[in-house]
Amino acid sequence: MTTQVDQRHGDGLAADSTPDEGYQRGLTARQVQMMAIGGAIGVGLFYGSGAGIARIGPSLIACYAGAGVIVFLIMRALGELLTYRPTSGSFADYAREFLGPFAGFVTGWSYWAVWVSACMAEVTAAGHYIAYWWPSVPVWATAATALAVLFIANLVSVKVFGELEFWFSTIKVVAIIAMLVIGVGVLTFGFSSVGDTASVTHLWADGGFAPNGAWQSLLAMQGVVFAYLGVELVGVTAGEAENPKQTLRKAINTLPVRIAIFYVGALVVVLSVQSWTEYAPGVSPFVQVFAKVGIPGAAGIMNFVVLTAALSSCNSGIYSTGRMLRGLAVNGEAPDVVKRLNGRRLPLAALTLSTLVMGIGVVVNIVSPDKAFVYITAVGTCAGLWTWTVILAAHLRYHGKVRAGLLPATDFRMPGAPVTNWIAIAALLSVLILIGMDADTRMALYVWASWFALLGAGYLTLTRKARG
Repeated sequence: MTTQVDQRHGDGLAADSTPDEGYQRGLTARQVQMMAIGGAIGVGLFYGSGAGIARIGPSLIACYAGAGVIVFLIMRALGELLTYRPTSGSFADYAREFLGPFAGFVTGWSYWAVWVSACMAEVTAAGHYIAYWWPSVPVWATAATALAVLFIANLVSVKVFGELEFWFSTIKVVAIIAMLVIGVGVLTFGFSSVGDTASVTHLWADGGFAPNGAWQSLLAMQGVVFAYLGVELVGVTAGEAENPKQTLRKAINTLPVRIAIFYVGALVVVLSVQSWTEYAPGVSPFVQVFAKVGIPGAAGIMNFVVLTAALSSCNSGIYSTGRMLRGLAVNGEAPDVVKRLNGRRLPLAALTLSTLVMGIGVVVNIVSPDKAFVYITAVGTCAGLWTWTVILAAHLRYHGKVRAGLLPATDFRMPGAPVTNWIAIAALLSVLILIGMDADTRMALYVWASWFALLGAGYLTLTRKARG
């Protein structure tokens, strides 16, 4: 099936061309930079790291550092593709151009599923966090209200979305920096009730750096990788960012610093202030650190921060799903109605349809809050791994065409390509294998296989209609 994108990109675009997809370029460099920072900080860090610490101890630091290297390689591959040709449908468009129309179809719908499923979970989580202050209000009601407010914000203009995301990200960044400053102060000057026992020796003194063995640390890698999902969102902003090539280049190049500070650095401090044995699953290690050093209202403060993280994720999800769904429609892979832009140059129909599907999460929360969400998020996590692999594979094909003189090279090249592509792909496949070996996560592979089969059937139906 030949799509509009295939026809438009068949002869390749010059590296300095930026296609006009009809969107308003309303995202400033300040907003994109903060979105890039916020994309690397989520509920997975604030709450999920507690379960990781309880499972594998200080070796979680090495897991985050190792996964961070792979994530940086993925983002540099994406950065080179974005410099070659910025597009708001980035992942699907590159898959379509370099790997074929079926890969583009699967990638577009899969990334849409990543954020729809994430929003279903996050909006429900937001309802629970709000219940901390107003326990008498039903969770489904606050979840629905939060979703409606964020949807309206996305309808006003892309600038409003960008400004919301800027401040959401700012709150998360300030919270981690505050924890880092307080933790370093405790370790250096010994103040607070844990001042006498806080020490970097906790990183190896309480059963060793990997107290439960290297194998358990490897099994935890899948949870670590999932915590990084969303960092690639900056690629979707290319169609609406001012001066996208320079803005996105800076956002990607500063990623290692953000990972080093907000993940690795934060965990080093958390695990030095007190022993890893004192942390427990389901309890934010950040809340524990704030409480241990005597910060008044620590639980309320961190509940607000985690609420912000959930709203940030849902805000990003509404934004990205609207752009991905419209990109699919432009290529004849979704209903034509979601292809239209309104007077503000926003994909109104695509945003509305995506948000309505997210609203199913509110209903599911009432009917079956436990089992249903396991399956929903399983689709999202496996789809995220697929997206990352597609980015690396599309870059491999682009790199090969550049060497053959068929496409123009860019000045923002992935370091070590194509060897680093294969290293990153092997790492992602290893995570997939680890998912299958862990009884708690194996179900995700079955759900993904069913999703892939559903997309295959949908693609066959589209191609038959196109031919007939």
